[in-house]
Amino acid sequence: MRSHYCGQLNETLVDQTVTLCGWVHRRRDHGGVIFLDMRDRDGIAQVVVDPDTAEAFANADRARSEYVLRIQGRIRLRPEGTQNPNMPTGMIEVLAKEVEVLNTAATPPFQLDEHGKVGEEVRLKHRYIDLRRPEMIDKLRLRSRISHSVRAFLEGQGFLDIETPILTRATPEGARDYLVPSRTHPGSFFALPQSPQLFKQLLMVAGFDRYYQIAKCFRDEDLRADRQPEFTQIDLEASFVEEEDIMGITEAMIRQLFQEVLEVTLPEFPRMTWHEAMTRYGSDKPDLRIPLELTDVDDLMQQVDFKVFSGPASADDGRVAALRVPGGAKLSRKEIDDYTKFVGIYGAKGLAWIKVNERAKGLEGLQSPIVKFMENVVEELLERVGAEDGDIIFFGADKARIVNEAIGALRVRLGEDLDLYTREWAPLWVVDFPMFEADDDGRLSPLHHPFTSPACSVEALKENPAEALSRAYDMVLNGTELGGGSIRIHDQAMQRSVFEILGIGEEEAREKFGFLLDALQYGAPPHGGLAFGLDRLVMLMTGGRTIREVIAFPKTQSAACLMTDAPGEVSGDQLKELSIRLRQKAKVETAGE
Repeated sequence: MRSHYCGQLNETLVDQTVTLCGWVHRRRDHGGVIFLDMRDRDGIAQVVVDPDTAEAFANADRARSEYVLRIQGRIRLRPEGTQNPNMPTGMIEVLAKEVEVLNTAATPPFQLDEHGKVGEEVRLKHRYIDLRRPEMIDKLRLRSRISHSVRAFLEGQGFLDIETPILTRATPEGARDYLVPSRTHPGSFFALPQSPQLFKQLLMVAGFDRYYQIAKCFRDEDLRADRQPEFTQIDLEASFVEEEDIMGITEAMIRQLFQEVLEVTLPEFPRMTWHEAMTRYGSDKPDLRIPLELTDVDDLMQQVDFKVFSGPASADDGRVAALRVPGGAKLSRKEIDDYTKFVGIYGAKGLAWIKVNERAKGLEGLQSPIVKFMENVVEELLERVGAEDGDIIFFGADKARIVNEAIGALRVRLGEDLDLYTREWAPLWVVDFPMFEADDDGRLSPLHHPFTSPACSVEALKENPAEALSRAYDMVLNGTELGGGSIRIHDQAMQRSVFEILGIGEEEAREKFGFLLDALQYGAPPHGGLAFGLDRLVMLMTGGRTIREVIAFPKTQSAACLMTDAPGEVSGDQLKELSIRLRQKAKVETAGE
């Protein structure tokens, strides 16, 4: 029905007749001549309709915002003084000969160029309207280019695109499963995959030594800016590889992707151990664009008569860390109070601080309610953190986990609020993760998943599991974990040992992972892989703030779809087919109701 997209028109087509199909972006009536801005996925073109073409003019006259039109006309240069060099089609216009109304449209819930004035809920409720915005079209177009580039690269490296099941078995992988009841097996459930983890390992056992998939994954977990209940992974696995092989392939892929799509040459990818990242930045995905670091001051705070500091400094699981903010002394008390509330989100009980007004004056040049408790160490403290006049020093003192989360998040918040970024892109590899993490009761759980290979022997793992490192690696970009992976366990004895440490007995292991344990008996090769979050990658490359901006039909923070009103109730007959009966909440009646 069309000869060109609106955004394809330019001066080389002058005097040619074209046919356009699209939506009315804007309609203007200037002294009897009607101007229509026609929009499609490629852009906007100006159409001029004269009264001389009576039928076309009548149809254009009744057209309104978001009407669907088909227009045929001749391309001409815009008159001098009306050209728009900032618009791709701004040098030409289409003189309409025919205007056909293909469909009318109700008044949209919001104007596309006024979307910022309406709430996100309105835009998600009418997502099909929101997706007409040029900004949204550009984001999804770039997402498509990213997927194409990734596929081309991996297939050039010998990887095969192989699909894995969506309906599978529930296995513990770190988040709640979405469960699907089975009609043919009453009382039994499928689970939607949190990742293709086990199946890609089975593909390695099967001999498909280079696999990839752009895979849908599902996790029933609390949502945030970079989480959705259903998301997309760039998933890959390879056999007969070491860590350096996987890291080399994936780094080359990301470098090529940024060069092709954004014409950006990424800087060096430094390596940093998990321990160093947590010590210096309080995070295993540090944003290296922000030149702020945490400084350990446990040894100094053990010497002060201030239990808020000396207690955590002396505890085995405690930490006292200082964060120096150059020029931060200008922060107002209200701003400091706001930051105190902010760190409280992460469990911090408060936020101590010292303003360095004039360091040369000693204690008199410092402003803080806590200086009086640390007179004996304050000079050494200032020296250690490199304090200068005009700085502020924030402190975190608590269990190491709370300090890392709270002060690590504060570091990022300050970087954003004070615009401390030193560069546009800051990639990083984080390596040498702990194999396990302990909860408050000392129980161990896998830091990544239970199929990650330890960087030690079975004997060493059993002897001291809490200190074992894993063969895992994460790619981080601008403080976002782009992808994580590891060398997997391919030896049955090692896999059983990991299960034992996690408290998974033989019977439970057979029940949950029997098919994997069976497969490891039949010549499983050494293998490893990595999974990228495609949504996060697109978010970063488009400059978005949440992955909802780069998913065509996302869910809300409460994991609901406002457009389809999902999740929703189902009929009694459907539940009966699935052998499911809903428990009704008891209604409690009280006097006076």
